Amino acid sequence: MKKLLIYLRNYRKESILAPLLKLAESLMDLFVPLVVASIIDEGIAAGDNGLIIRNFVLLIVLAVLGMAFSFAAQWMAAKASVGFSTKLRQALFDHIQKLSYRELDNLGTDTLITRMTSDINQVQNGLNLALRLLLRSPFIVFGAMVMAFTIDVPSAIIFAVAIPLLSLVVFGVMLLSIPLFSKAQGLLDRLLGMTREILTGVRVIRAFCKEQQEIDEFDRRNDALTRMNEHVGRLSALMNPATYLIINIATIFLIQQGALRVQAGAIQQGDVVALYNYMAQIVVELVKLASLIITIDKSLACARRVQDMLDVEPTMVYPAALSQEPAADGDCVRFDHVSFSYAEAGDSVLTDIDFAARRGQTIGIIGGTGSGKTTVVNLIARFYDATAGTVAVDGVDVRKYPEGMLIDKIGIVPQKAVLFEGSIRENLLWGNAQASDDELWAALATAQATEVVEGKDGQLDARIEQGGRNLSGGQRQRLTIARALVKNPEILILDDSASALDFATDLALRRAIASLPGNMCVFIVSQRTSSVRAADQILVLDDGELAGIGTHDELMGGCEVYQEIYYSQFPDERPRASRSGHGREAIA
Repeated sequence: MKKLLIYLRNYRKESILAPLLKLAESLMDLFVPLVVASIIDEGIAAGDNGLIIRNFVLLIVLAVLGMAFSFAAQWMAAKASVGFSTKLRQALFDHIQKLSYRELDNLGTDTLITRMTSDINQVQNGLNLALRLLLRSPFIVFGAMVMAFTIDVPSAIIFAVAIPLLSLVVFGVMLLSIPLFSKAQGLLDRLLGMTREILTGVRVIRAFCKEQQEIDEFDRRNDALTRMNEHVGRLSALMNPATYLIINIATIFLIQQGALRVQAGAIQQGDVVALYNYMAQIVVELVKLASLIITIDKSLACARRVQDMLDVEPTMVYPAALSQEPAADGDCVRFDHVSFSYAEAGDSVLTDIDFAARRGQTIGIIGGTGSGKTTVVNLIARFYDATAGTVAVDGVDVRKYPEGMLIDKIGIVPQKAVLFEGSIRENLLWGNAQASDDELWAALATAQATEVVEGKDGQLDARIEQGGRNLSGGQRQRLTIARALVKNPEILILDDSASALDFATDLALRRAIASLPGNMCVFIVSQRTSSVRAADQILVLDDGELAGIGTHDELMGGCEVYQEIYYSQFPDERPRASRSGHGREAIA
C-alpha cells in the first residue's frame, strides 16, 4: 500500500483535513457526557432550570458543530479516495499497455480485469473509511478513557483493562483475515476466467450439449469461493460478539464500581452516567472499528494485488532513438536463424528459421495447425522477441527500433477479426487518423468491402456494435483488412484473415492488393494453398521448422509437406498411381 500512496500526492490537503475534521467531531462527542453530567448534578439536583436550558443549548451547538465537521470530512475523504482510485486505475491501465505479449500471456485477461475493477474498488472503499474512521475511532476509545480518568480514577481503571483486551481481539482477527482475503480474491480471479470462457464459447458449448457439464464446473468453483468467503466471514464475525462480551462485562463492573463510589460520596450520580456514556461510546466506536478493520483487510489484500501487477516489469525495452538508418533498398524483412519458445512452454515453437523477403514481394506462409505460422509474423512486428537469432526490418534489428516506430511501418490483420463499438469510419481511422473519405473508400474497395458499407444505413457512419456483433464473419474480416490498408503500410501482414471469405472474394482481394502502387511487402498466412499459390515465395512450416521455401512449382517438385497439403485440398490433381495407393491405404 505504501508504494500506491504516490497517487494521493494531489490530494494531500484532503487526506490531512479529513481525519483532522473527524478528530474535531470526536471532541464534540467527548464533551457531551460532561454536559449531561452537569445537567444531572448541577441542574436537576439543584433545580436550576436556567443551567439546564443553557446546557441543553450547548448540546445542540455541539451536535451542529459535530455534524458540520462530519459533512466536511466526508466530502474531503470522498474526493481523495475517488481521485486516488481514478489515478491508480489509469496508472494500472497504462502499465498494462506497456507489457509485452509475453507478460500478458502469463498474467491472463481474467486477473487483469479483476484487479482493474473489483480490487481497485475495494482499495477505494478502504481508503475512504480509513480517512474518516482510522483516527476517529481510536481517538474516541482512548479519549473516553482519558475523560474517565478525569472523573474518577478507580472507575477508569476498568477502561484501562478493557481497552487492551478489545485491541487484542480486533488486531488478532485482522492478522488472521488478511491472507484469507487474498486467497478469496484469487478464487474470484479463477471464477471470472471461467465465466469469461463460458460466455465467449457459449455457442460451442450448446453445439456439443455441454451446458450441464459447464454448469457443474461453475458451481464447483463458485462453491469454493463461497466456502472461502464464509470461512473469512465466520472469522470476522467473531469480532463483534467478542468485543460486545468484553464491553458488557466491563459495563457491569463499571456500574457496580460507580454505585459503590456514589454511596461512598466520592462521585455524584451524574458522573456515573457520564462514565456509562463513555463506555457506550467505546462500544459504538469499536463496532465501527471492527467493520473498518474488515474493510481495510480486504483493501490491503487488494492493494497488494494491484501493486504486484504494477511491479511486473516489461521484458521488452526500447531505445530512445534509432542507432542506424533503415536501408532504402535490400531486404525488407530478414530472419537470420531465428528460434523462439514461449515463456515456460519448454519446447521451441520455431527452430532455425532463415529467409529474406524483398520489397514488393508477396510471401506466403503455410503449414499445419500449430506449426508456428502466426508466431513468425508476430516476430516481424516484435510482439515477441526471438530467443535466438535476429529479425531485421529494412536492415535494422527490430529490437533497435524506438517504441512505435516499427509498428508504424506495419499493417496487421490478426487471425481474429476485432472491431470496436462505434462507426465504421471510426474503426477505419485507427489505420490513419488523418485519412480522407476517398482514402477510406479506396481501402474498402481493395478489401472487397464496398458493398458491405454501401448496404448499411449511414454507410461510413453506420454503427458497429461491440466486437462487431452486428456483422458476419466475412464482413468483419474485410473491414479489418480495410483498416490495415488505410494505414498504407510498408509491410502488410494478413494472418489467416480471409478464412471466412469465399474463394472468389479471396482471389479478388489478393489481386487488388497485388495491384496497389508502391513496393509494399505482403505476408499471407493461410491454410489454403490457393491463397499462397501465386506468392513470390512460400514458406512451408512443419512443427516449427522450415520444411521448404520457394514458389508453388518449386515446392510441388521437391517439398513433400507442401505436396501433402496441396493434394489434401485438391485430391483430383494427385497423380494416378499415388491416388490409388492412397486409396488402398485408406481402405486398409
